[in-house]
Amino acid sequence: MASATSSTVDTAAGGDGIHLPDTARDLVKILVTGAFGVGKTTLIGSVSEIRPLHTEERLTEASAQVDDLAGVRDKSTTTVAIDFGRISLPGGIVLYLFGTPGQERFRSLWEDIAHGALGALVLVDARRIDASFDVLGLVEETGLPYAVAFNTFPDAPRHHTPEQLRAALDLEPTIPMVTCDAREADSSIDSLLALVQHLIDHRPAEHR
Repeated sequence: MASATSSTVDTAAGGDGIHLPDTARDLVKILVTGAFGVGKTTLIGSVSEIRPLHTEERLTEASAQVDDLAGVRDKSTTTVAIDFGRISLPGGIVLYLFGTPGQERFRSLWEDIAHGALGALVLVDARRIDASFDVLGLVEETGLPYAVAFNTFPDAPRHHTPEQLRAALDLEPTIPMVTCDAREADSSIDSLLALVQHLIDHRPAEHR
């Protein structure tokens, strides 16, 4: 599956875009997580085969006192509960995508949303790498397998090598690391496929 392209996504096999396709075999809960403003809502919206659920509220002056807006000054809304979407992949795998809030003040909610998930796709903004440390720490505390996707914002630095980015996040060599454009379905799906392949590779052989 690692080599599968986004064009192989099963968006309609036996389904109508709302109900599960007839080919659905494995239903998998996945977290789409990351720091505040890294593009989680955008990614889920770009790939979901159903109308995604968003719980966004406008940022207020009060929230500006507790939410770090450095690097995301143009952001006017934030997720306050979850984002939710669904996508069907080849082989009967259906991913339920749960987007988490990115702020520390939602930590207890984050832990509730993570319950029962098989893995996490951690979105990172290359302009604000240090903002991702807390979320990566949360993911590692839960023991969830995860992959990292650098969301390519237009003004993100382009001179960093993959080795430098991996070192900046102190990622183990076995952790998949990719780049994506959360606005583009094909790119976002490829990031999810990297995570799914990672989950498959690390399952006990008898369960693959």
